[in-house]
Amino acid sequence: MLSARPKVTDLVFQLYGRVLHPELFEIHATRSIERGGYSASVSITSAGHVICWRKDGLVLSEVATAATAPLPQKRRLFSYRLCGERSDRMECRGGACYQMCFQLETVAPELFWTFQQELCTDGGRNGLLHRFEAGSRMALGAVSWINLETRSKSLHVQAFHTFPDDLAIVKSQTLFETP
Repeated sequence: MLSARPKVTDLVFQLYGRVLHPELFEIHATRSIERGGYSASVSITSAGHVICWRKDGLVLSEVATAATAPLPQKRRLFSYRLCGERSDRMECRGGACYQMCFQLETVAPELFWTFQQELCTDGGRNGLLHRFEAGSRMALGAVSWINLETRSKSLHVQAFHTFPDDLAIVKSQTLFETP
């Protein structure tokens, strides 16, 4: 076993207009939020994260996961291979807005391990942090850290997921806004 994570080249970033059932994912940490008329649940999974945001009957579910994950096709709004950089925006009914951007970066070993150590040190103080067990080849396992900034009309989510076997870092930012 290399690590708890899939290969970074096998990842996708998807948005759904529906709830995705938790049993579809191996969830390691979760936080729930209710503020300003919206609610959200944010979870760290074995491959990345799942965010489910709700407001007045509107449901948006963002997922960063393995392309082989058995996810439904129904009400999938978009799907991107997680490579390079990408951003997108969607206007939703009722004036709500969804914006996202992600970046996959492969870095030198010393930069990777320094970044991962900083996530472990600083991420434990605030946000949602999970350290995965090390694989047989690596001294340290992968790390996921999610920072949440809530406002009465918006939720800003920053996520960092490390992939030691690939010396890769997935960074994403998502903004859910209400009118």
